[in-house]
Amino acid sequence: MKLEFTSKIDFPEMERKVLNYWEEEKIFYELREKNKKGNKFTFLEGPPTANGLPHLGHALTRAIKDVVLRYHAMKGENVFPWIGGWDCHGLPVELEVEKTLKINSKKEIEKFGIKEFNLKCKENVFKYKKEWELMTKRIGFWIDLENAYSTMENKYIESVWWALKRMWDLGLLEKSYKIVPYCPRCGTPLSSHEVSQGYKETEDPSIYVKFKVDGEDAYFLVWTTTPWTLPSNMFLAVGEDIDYVLLDSGEKYYIAEAIANKLFQNPKILKRIKGKELIGKKYIRPIDEIIYEGKGFFVVGGDFVSTEEGTGIVHIAPAFGADDFEIGKRENVSIINPVDREGKFIEGPWKGKFVKEADREIITYLKKKGLLFKSEKIKHTYPFCWRCNTPLLYYPLDTWYIKVSTMRDKLIDYNMKINWMPNHLKEGRFGNFLTEAKDWALSRDRYWGTPLPIWKCDEGHYFVPSSFDDLLNHCDSKPEYFEPHRPWVDDLKVKCPVCGKDMKREPYVIDVWFDSGSSTFAQFHYPYENRDNFDEFFPVDFITEGIDQTRGWFYTLHVVNGILFNSNAYKNVLTLGLVLNEKGEKMSKSKGDVVDPLPWMDSLGADAIRLYMYSIPPWRDRRVSEHLIKEYRSKTIETLWNSYIFYRNNSYLDNFKFDGGEIINTLDLWIISRLNSTIKCIRKNMDSYEISKATECIESFIKDLSNWYIRRSRRRFWEEKITPEKLSGYRALYTVFKEFTKAIAPFTPFIADYIYQDLTGNRSVHLEKYPEYDEGLINPDLEKEMELLIKIVEMGRRARQIANIKVRQPLNLMVISTEDQKTLQILGENSEIIKEELNVKRLDLTSELRYLKFKVKLNPSLAGPILKDKFTEVSKIITSMDPKEFVNNSIKIMNFEIPKEAIIIEEESDPLFVHVSEGNIHIFLSKEIDKDLYFEGLAREIVRRIQIMRKEMDLEYNDRIEVFIHGDEEIEETIKKFKDYIQNETLSIIKENIENPYLKEWEIEDKKVSIGIKVINK
Repeated sequence: MKLEFTSKIDFPEMERKVLNYWEEEKIFYELREKNKKGNKFTFLEGPPTANGLPHLGHALTRAIKDVVLRYHAMKGENVFPWIGGWDCHGLPVELEVEKTLKINSKKEIEKFGIKEFNLKCKENVFKYKKEWELMTKRIGFWIDLENAYSTMENKYIESVWWALKRMWDLGLLEKSYKIVPYCPRCGTPLSSHEVSQGYKETEDPSIYVKFKVDGEDAYFLVWTTTPWTLPSNMFLAVGEDIDYVLLDSGEKYYIAEAIANKLFQNPKILKRIKGKELIGKKYIRPIDEIIYEGKGFFVVGGDFVSTEEGTGIVHIAPAFGADDFEIGKRENVSIINPVDREGKFIEGPWKGKFVKEADREIITYLKKKGLLFKSEKIKHTYPFCWRCNTPLLYYPLDTWYIKVSTMRDKLIDYNMKINWMPNHLKEGRFGNFLTEAKDWALSRDRYWGTPLPIWKCDEGHYFVPSSFDDLLNHCDSKPEYFEPHRPWVDDLKVKCPVCGKDMKREPYVIDVWFDSGSSTFAQFHYPYENRDNFDEFFPVDFITEGIDQTRGWFYTLHVVNGILFNSNAYKNVLTLGLVLNEKGEKMSKSKGDVVDPLPWMDSLGADAIRLYMYSIPPWRDRRVSEHLIKEYRSKTIETLWNSYIFYRNNSYLDNFKFDGGEIINTLDLWIISRLNSTIKCIRKNMDSYEISKATECIESFIKDLSNWYIRRSRRRFWEEKITPEKLSGYRALYTVFKEFTKAIAPFTPFIADYIYQDLTGNRSVHLEKYPEYDEGLINPDLEKEMELLIKIVEMGRRARQIANIKVRQPLNLMVISTEDQKTLQILGENSEIIKEELNVKRLDLTSELRYLKFKVKLNPSLAGPILKDKFTEVSKIITSMDPKEFVNNSIKIMNFEIPKEAIIIEEESDPLFVHVSEGNIHIFLSKEIDKDLYFEGLAREIVRRIQIMRKEMDLEYNDRIEVFIHGDEEIEETIKKFKDYIQNETLSIIKENIENPYLKEWEIEDKKVSIGIKVINK
């Protein structure tokens, strides 16, 4: 099969052809086979969940992965294992099934049946797998999805169980009754890294409550944002070394001294005391609706108390806070917990209400009792369930933990071996999280997940199997088919290896993040199989996902593998920012602006989306819209395409075949130098994962190739004779397109392969080695000279824009001024190029600023306070001085030291010129247009209109035409003066009239002009 080439391109259609070609010819598999003996470059796919539709953010992630993997593959490296992965367990799947079944609680799930529910979950896992596979294919992401790992496969789960067994043997798994972040909607605890992903700003009550001091005519003033926890209050905490006051403001209050003036105006201070003097003081419960007859309701010390917010006195409810719980343990009390696992009160006046919904009624209750000092609203960050968006509670539960805190120092050390992109994450967002790494709440009270492989008998013995076989060997009987999920695994009759009694499995599944954190080894079914593969693979060379995974997958990979293998899990990690809408706002389903990437790829092309995404540092958020990408495509991919078509059409007409001959023209040597320095630049940046910087190199080269090289070479290629200069140009362009398409193949794989195959006839650019650069062909001096010329031309165009004079309008004079003699020499040697590019008749080069004057004056606001009554006198002296005298930091006049900042130097250019400066270079462009210049400008405008009409008629550039041009006297005069010029530029013969022309009316400089065209030969 060969790709069919057409010069009239539809980019999405071209990409579909290339996709079909790759598939038919099995190019991806051929590349993998070709590189099998190469050095390994290891990559781990962060597994997505396929029960939700992919969006543009997923397309970004896949595009970033692909550019890195293709680059390393083209370098001859064996990308390993180069397979995808699917995250299959957990709440994302369960919640989708709940919606399908129209249920929303654990009770309803259990009524439906765990077996039936989990079978539905298994069906739902790959609900949108086809859409994911299609998006993956369409964006051009080469990865083996046929052999992708899946976290729900038995072999994968067995490896996860092995990891948990290792942690058990290391003494790192323990069951503990603690306060945990808990989702009442999902009915399960969450780990600290899950909680960190769900914080968002919300509005909550902010109330100040009066706690009556027992036996004293005074109150403790206490602040809280969780009124619903007040029925469970058992203590008040103070800072032992904090200064407190008893103040009188109509009523007497104890409060931290640092807070007193914020809540009271000119309070009367009755006494000052340290916090430790308040410890032991008793108070009366503000809400005594929950019966409790045990110990409590007195002031305790707490090292967590501060005066940064609140009153310096903290309400303690041991049932609903980690610090609170520890105080309860310390004081040896039974906790007051009137809230069930659905987050609803089970006793008291608010029975049956969800706790957050009870806040308002509790505030009213306090107000009626005269115990509400102040009530307002506060906006603050609060944790919500990262999956169902329910506000979390801090709730006491029996939970299995991994004792991550005991490994904290090692995990910090392993992190120092990782190359983070951007680097500040190493010791910032990720490093800081490690320094506070908490024990991992592992167990989940849910259904669809990897079951926790811990069995317990009535005698208190535990059994953690080392493998499935180990488990089955401890069963009364072995099932015909072993299924490790619930409820099948719970039906096994397991005997205690110590006492022989029946055992029951701990009734939990594990945190789904442990599944994905095990992917380094579980994808290989390690340690039961493929040990060599794992040893070669680990630690992974490269991973990438969204920056939020510093609290998710990046973290769990680091923790799981750090514990198991005493090593960092990965060497290089590239974090990705968000994809935002055109206004710079986060896309969301609620706003309806989440983008399905497939329609965009079908209208814009995947190459355009990819390169646009690469142009921004990956870790930064990026604005996207069809308009922005289309505009970017026109400057890059379309420009490259037009450049290739220019070469292709001309070389075809001249029957050019690349002969490897000499390149002699200076412009050709420059573009070859730029090609090699560009390849060097791309390689350097891709080797350090600086994708956006590599993309800048690509953008810059395309711009130079089209806007300078081809534009400056156009006339050479249009000459009818085959000259050495023309051959040199063809050789240069052939070399450019052959090597540059290889260089950009990882970035824009479709257009690169399309051009490369047409140019060379070879099977695919993706089977070629990534191009090397030749240091001997890089000419830094030549590149700097050409860069200077391009800069001068751009400055000249900017001057024309300021004067509102088109480049097609010839001008008489441009003056370039600089004190740099080397710059003047280079410009002098290339003066004809500058004049032609900027359409000026004369170019003057000078080291003097002829058309620029400077005025010096004082800044009154800065100089006035220094000079006072001498301001006017000194000002006269200053204005008469040479501006060059003000090069130092200050100047002394009449014994006054005047700082440089107090002196204003104003530029005043000649009104007949436009002045533009950059660095030490100044350009002065004459604005005067005489009659001859005016007519020449009209001639150029006429040429432009004819060229537009040629394009509209779909003519080849070498098609000859007849043309008539009718207009007023000035138009007729222009045609007389510039007839030969117009004919040569448009390959035309000007006639008075033509039969059946393609006719168009134009307006040129407020003049109506009729132009008719007819093809002579087609």
